[in-house]
Amino acid sequence: MSYIVSKLIGYLRLTRPANIITAIADILAGVAISGYFINVTFSTTTLDFTLPVVCLCLATIGLYGGGVIFNDVFDAALDSIERPERPIPSGIISKTQAIILGSYLLLVGILAAFSVGRLNGYSGWLAIGVAVSAIVYNKWGKHHNFLGPVNMGLCRGLNLLLGLSIVPDALETYWWMGIIPVVYIAAVTNISRGEVHGGSVKSARLTAFCYATVYITMGILAALHHRIWTALPFIMLFALMINIPLFKVIKDPSGPNIGKAVKGGIIALIAMNAAWVAAFATLPFALAVLLLLPISLILGKLFAVT
Repeated sequence: MSYIVSKLIGYLRLTRPANIITAIADILAGVAISGYFINVTFSTTTLDFTLPVVCLCLATIGLYGGGVIFNDVFDAALDSIERPERPIPSGIISKTQAIILGSYLLLVGILAAFSVGRLNGYSGWLAIGVAVSAIVYNKWGKHHNFLGPVNMGLCRGLNLLLGLSIVPDALETYWWMGIIPVVYIAAVTNISRGEVHGGSVKSARLTAFCYATVYITMGILAALHHRIWTALPFIMLFALMINIPLFKVIKDPSGPNIGKAVKGGIIALIAMNAAWVAAFATLPFALAVLLLLPISLILGKLFAVT
């Protein structure tokens, strides 16, 4: 029994459950931006209304889970030196088992997305884009100083657009909003390079500039959408969650401080996405997304985020 339990825990550690919750929040933000939640309340939702949202959430679970598993597959040799406690180098999960699970999750993610976009194909092709971007990053992108962070950001940008694709016309109108998570995640990835051996103050300051660009842009878009006072508390929470650990890195760019800043940057995506929901939908839906935050924080204490 203990063998089975250790295997299950090993598989869960590979998928980074806390991060998957943030990916679900991406989808809900994209759905909100599309206008899908307009004039809808929790009491008026039906199965026909919720099923496409559920399928897109299932898609991102598969895509993100599969993507991070392949990250461990490609990093197995390096992890055996720097992170020997990870499931593959520790021997809990074999590389072959990880490849099989990662491939299965990516396939499930793509098929779930195609089930939503069967009429226009947008959702399915975006899911393929996320899967390809993740594999490219894991195998090659992470080794490039500039292209690596942009590549990682592209995965999140496409994930937001995957949520948007629930309303094809909205995707054609708001596709450019996928650039915002690209900039944000590129900034997080930029400082993550110093997580093991320490980083530089210059790199942290560049990340701080990108962060400011993101949340100022969010405020401007919320104001243009006449929802600034609804979205502002969420934007402020997001800014606090990312800046507090980042300022510690600017003072002391040591590995542990950078690790906390990276973890905070990833978990804070839920607050960021709740702000998008507040700006493009209604407060109850935004609060519902924010409820994912304590779930992700709890999972983040149980399983590695980075």
